[in-house]
Amino acid sequence: MKISIKRDKKVVEFSIDRAVTLLQALYEIKEESDASLTFASGCKSAVCGACAVRVNGKEVLACSYKIVDGDFIEPLNYHRVLRDLKVDKSEPKDKLLISNSYLHNYNQVTLNSKDEKLVERQSDCILCDSCYSACPVLAINPDFLGPFALSRAYRYVADKREGDDKSIIDDIQSNGIWDCTLCGECSAVCPKGIDPKMDITMLRSKSAQYGYIDPNFSTQNFSMPSFGFDPNSGF
Repeated sequence: MKISIKRDKKVVEFSIDRAVTLLQALYEIKEESDASLTFASGCKSAVCGACAVRVNGKEVLACSYKIVDGDFIEPLNYHRVLRDLKVDKSEPKDKLLISNSYLHNYNQVTLNSKDEKLVERQSDCILCDSCYSACPVLAINPDFLGPFALSRAYRYVADKREGDDKSIIDDIQSNGIWDCTLCGECSAVCPKGIDPKMDITMLRSKSAQYGYIDPNFSTQNFSMPSFGFDPNSGF
């Protein structure tokens, strides 16, 4: 079977003799065909998230994806490409600082199993950046915090041990929760089943409790259309 890999500004085709995972195929190419092929890998067990790439336009983990004939492989979107499939993942992580997505004021409380369930799924994030790469908002607004940072923000807002959740809410208003289109692309590609779309929806609800509203409402016109006459004047 043949697979194509985007390398800088060109696409190179390689032949693979057997059905293997994409990561195995990349190692085979590097060892037998082209030693210069560059990609990232780590645990090889879908735990570390290092090997995330795009295959046929969808984000996957190379270590768990089984290749098929004709696959097109490219690096993640919205990341600076270092070489071939290897990208710089620092920008999405930097947005964690902008969004203040971390514990601010520790509140010592006893958590029950229901409390733990509220943040359990978000805590499973493996930092693969698949959700960030899948987000269409970043194509038009590179300053958007992205689903990765916002889902992490919800993880701490929902945590009873956070004694200052408002400081997180305050910092995700600009280029944050209201810019999201709720398309669900981020949720669809998460290898751990995290649902950033729902997390952002919950953050909007929490924001409303603190008096925030969608700023887009102020630019929308909800008045009746004009037909060139006064509807109250009679006929």
